[in-house]
Amino acid sequence: MNGAGRSSPNSPPWLALLAPLPAGATPRASPVASPALPATPDGAAIAGWVSLVLELSAGSAGLRIVQVLLDAKGRPLSASDHVLFRSEPAGPREPVQIRQESIGGRLEPDNDFRGTFWLVTGPEPVDEGEPEWEMTPREPTVAEVNGLKELVAELVRRQAESQPRV
Repeated sequence: MNGAGRSSPNSPPWLALLAPLPAGATPRASPVASPALPATPDGAAIAGWVSLVLELSAGSAGLRIVQVLLDAKGRPLSASDHVLFRSEPAGPREPVQIRQESIGGRLEPDNDFRGTFWLVTGPEPVDEGEPEWEMTPREPTVAEVNGLKELVAELVRRQAESQPRV
């Protein structure tokens, strides 16, 4: 299996934290600010910022979302990779179990990364019930940080390739 995730044997190989992205998957680019906001003093600071998001669904097995925030010069400011796995219940009265793995945080100009790895496990809430999840944060490993930086570079490259040439 690729990455740090715990995908099942039937899951696609990209459904794992920090795993290589599927060929042809292109992130969606959206401006961070509404068109009117950059004209305000507060909005000028984020004028031209873009959010790149790649959403990948594996149906009932789970999903993966990779996100990168770029400033107006195209420099990555923050990034995250998030994977959600669902396990069908063992019995008719057992809840669906979920496992979420994520790594995200700030990308500093000096190439430092300030972020957190999160592991969240537990039963999926039923109806309007409150989640009863175990949430465990930790500092990401060097390998995880390097893997996230590789994903950032790949998303930025794919976004650039998807833009029409002028």
